[in-house]
Amino acid sequence: MVSDPIPKPVTANRAAGMVVSPHTVASKAGQSILQQGGNAVDAAIALCAALSVTYPHMNGLGGDGLWLIYDGAAGSVHGLNGSGRSAAALGHGSHQIVQRGAAAAITVPGAVDAWWQAHQRFGQLPWALLLEPAIALAANGSPLSSSQFRWTCKDRDLLAQDPGAAATFLATQSAANRADGKAGSPVGTVIKNPALARVLTMLAADGTDAFYRGAIAQAIVDYAAPLGSPLGLEDFAQHQSEWVEPITTTYRGHTVYELPPNTQGLSVLQMLNLIEPYDIANLEPADYYHLMVEATKLAFCDRDRWVGDPAFTNSPVQELIAKPYADQLRPRLNLQQATADHRSAMGGDTIYAAVVDGQGNAVSLLQSLYFDYGACVVPPSLGFALNNRGAIFSPDPHHANGIAPNKRPLQTLIPAMALRQGQPHLVFGTMGGEGQPQTQVALLTRVLDLGLDIQTAINLPRWRWGRTWGESTARLALEGRIQPAVRNALRQRGHQLQIEADWCEAMGHAHMIQVLDDYLLGACDPRSDGVAVGV
Repeated sequence: MVSDPIPKPVTANRAAGMVVSPHTVASKAGQSILQQGGNAVDAAIALCAALSVTYPHMNGLGGDGLWLIYDGAAGSVHGLNGSGRSAAALGHGSHQIVQRGAAAAITVPGAVDAWWQAHQRFGQLPWALLLEPAIALAANGSPLSSSQFRWTCKDRDLLAQDPGAAATFLATQSAANRADGKAGSPVGTVIKNPALARVLTMLAADGTDAFYRGAIAQAIVDYAAPLGSPLGLEDFAQHQSEWVEPITTTYRGHTVYELPPNTQGLSVLQMLNLIEPYDIANLEPADYYHLMVEATKLAFCDRDRWVGDPAFTNSPVQELIAKPYADQLRPRLNLQQATADHRSAMGGDTIYAAVVDGQGNAVSLLQSLYFDYGACVVPPSLGFALNNRGAIFSPDPHHANGIAPNKRPLQTLIPAMALRQGQPHLVFGTMGGEGQPQTQVALLTRVLDLGLDIQTAINLPRWRWGRTWGESTARLALEGRIQPAVRNALRQRGHQLQIEADWCEAMGHAHMIQVLDDYLLGACDPRSDGVAVGV
């Protein structure tokens, strides 16, 4: 979490490379691969594998992964959708949507196949070499992060309900068994996960066949199916990530890239189109926050109506992200009064990471279990949690995101890039569910409109508009550092405020790499446990 003094951007030679992630050890794993001659994709795979060990409450082998890759040689951007589909046995509308437990584990984990597909197309170093740092971390131990400790304490009762989860994340972290999470915090204690080390070793030797068509899939089904998961071996055997064409818009001389549905990437592009005519740099703080929130509401209305698996839903994506459509919507922006919200709640905890190498390649990626610790179900022989991404499905089978067999649910994960003159300029993203589009727009406006350096853009107080589970109305959450006068002005416009901690982890872990003429700048969110490292 926040250090004192607040960190400054890290500088590296453009010909070398930069890595940023929410855990210091994972960032250094990616750095080591760049130092061994690997490219950005190689380093990203090593980083992802390491994060599955060091940040298991937010991502892992049991979750999904979504990537944007800039190919420096070809000058092109590629999207990789590593989100898993629901079980074939699910049945249309017949499965009760639950948030936790094995019955919430209804979609195939896609992250590992995304690693494999990225490596097959763009990797330089041997596959097995990329997993060595993660294997060592799992076998020999990695330091318990403050974030994992806090979330383990929060989720103690949920984890205790599953024998595998309890054995993996409670028994080995005895101090985290205390519900209060206070005295004698074990943060920094070295934690081992021998079961995960064995799984990673199997992947290093046999590739994804071990996961999707071998012993790992068998272990997941054998453990989770008797507890209520509908996933079967055939669901794993048929899974494959999909290469997709990114969607784009322009903003302040940059081309901003996002992933298409089933992700919420179009929300960012819509918001940028809506706010583009405004003089952002000269807005008063209350006007700035209000404009961003009202643009969010309009964009989320379209997201909630249209975003789902494109194999099931024909959404007018290109129309929705076009400038003329924003022109039609903009008159609905009320700059004096907060508008009502009629949406359902959406959650999610995730990791974001970015890599730029000296060859001109760049990677922006997110991995997630959806909620913290996902379904809170851990096959004990495997040492990783299964995701609960299927909890985001709508119970209405006719909705764009309606529950159905063999279907990918809406993904909140949205890695992003902004290119200038065809070259990566900003590689960025954040964890945080539906806070992701809002934070991305915050970062872009602070850098491109306000002219701030990337670390300052990340450090400044953030907001998050939306609804949390169990609440009937949406609230505008503000970090406590936002001035009382600004809060009062927002209340007067009708916003229901929720004041959070000065540095609130729920606002996301936002990271960014900026590519300049001769050097790279890297910035890591002080709300996380990570670091930006140059080569």
